[in-house]
Amino acid sequence: MEIPPVVIDRLPLYARALDMLDREGRQVVSSQELGARLGVTPAQIRKDLSYFGRFGKQGRGYTVRRLLDELRQILGLDRQWRMVLVGVGRLGRAILGYEGFAPQGFRIVDAFDASPKTVGQQMGNLVVKDVEDLESALSQDRVDIGIVAVPAETAQQVIDSLVKCGVRSILNYAPIAAQVPRGVHIKRIDPVLALQSMTYHLKRDVPAAK
Repeated sequence: MEIPPVVIDRLPLYARALDMLDREGRQVVSSQELGARLGVTPAQIRKDLSYFGRFGKQGRGYTVRRLLDELRQILGLDRQWRMVLVGVGRLGRAILGYEGFAPQGFRIVDAFDASPKTVGQQMGNLVVKDVEDLESALSQDRVDIGIVAVPAETAQQVIDSLVKCGVRSILNYAPIAAQVPRGVHIKRIDPVLALQSMTYHLKRDVPAAK
């Protein structure tokens, strides 16, 4: 059965909310309360979860720990994922320094850059490697996910190299509509586009300055 991408995108939100409830010591939660926390209707939550099975009982709600464990398994969060970062500029350094990956099972195992000033630098427990060595390195040490934080003009080339090396999931921060073959999953993170969609609403809601 084909599961809509928007449903898959909501599952991590459900898992995060359930994790918070579990930390609070909650044992049971209703779809109404879960929906109120996330701004999602109870009917939508029930419909989304129905793609994967039956997890709750009418009138009793969901067992928090059980549903969290099920969602972690569905999302593949019950294992470790190896990632490679390409691009160690300001954004790349922020990504390397982010401490939220490891607790969720994501580990950056290698970092690459094109700048001679950056290559060879120690970044945490990693030494930045030359991007020219990307394909040879990944052919010997496979990774699951590629993170692309390079300028737009080189992003497609980097993505092509990652695909060539068997990387099937790519998180792309470069402001391009990257092309990938079928079977490769790519997600684009572009804060500028998000801001531009917000200014549409601001322009409608706030009178223009004279």
